[in-house]
Amino acid sequence: MVPVVPVARVALVARVAEVRGGGGGDGWGSARRGASVHGVTRYVALLRAVNLGATRRVSMPRLREVLAERGYGAVRTHMASGNVLLESSLPEAELAADLTAAIAERFALDVPVVVRTAEELAGVLAADPLGHVATDPARYSVTFYAQPLDPERVAALPPTEGWQYVPRGREVYVWRPDGVESDRRTERTWAQLLGTAGTNRNWNTVRKLVELTR
Repeated sequence: MVPVVPVARVALVARVAEVRGGGGGDGWGSARRGASVHGVTRYVALLRAVNLGATRRVSMPRLREVLAERGYGAVRTHMASGNVLLESSLPEAELAADLTAAIAERFALDVPVVVRTAEELAGVLAADPLGHVATDPARYSVTFYAQPLDPERVAALPPTEGWQYVPRGREVYVWRPDGVESDRRTERTWAQLLGTAGTNRNWNTVRKLVELTR
């Protein structure tokens, strides 16, 4: 039996084949600070909930190979938590969808991916709305969401004793002076209440990713 491929998927594959990569590039030199140069944009892709346990393992060296084979330029990763730097001509939403598809095909995992341009990520770092109270970067984090947050849903988030958080655009900055042990549970709860999945990175990781894009 010949499998039936949805028309939308065919269109996405065709679009990806046309404009996915940055022609290899030379590191991050072919696109500056997230801006499009000859149609190529520098992106940081954040994979949600990988390598946290034995059942959701994604090898970063293998992932780099997969994405390079798929045509993406200047592919690098940082740490094992799913931080990918690459160059692409795809729009953000199509890039996120294609990365999720690539991981599903090669690793048999359903992994949501949140994407930011290098310039957007630098803006997240520069905003730093809780920098005046966050004294430990390991307990200061940002949850990145794929879609802009609904102010009414944000206002309905339950109070969390001892925590401070500031929503801004598609991110929520969180200062947890008592530690980060309940991150995963709270992340799932917030995703349900906000109506969109997010992925969390601590301030050290955000700062390093911005550094790597320069």
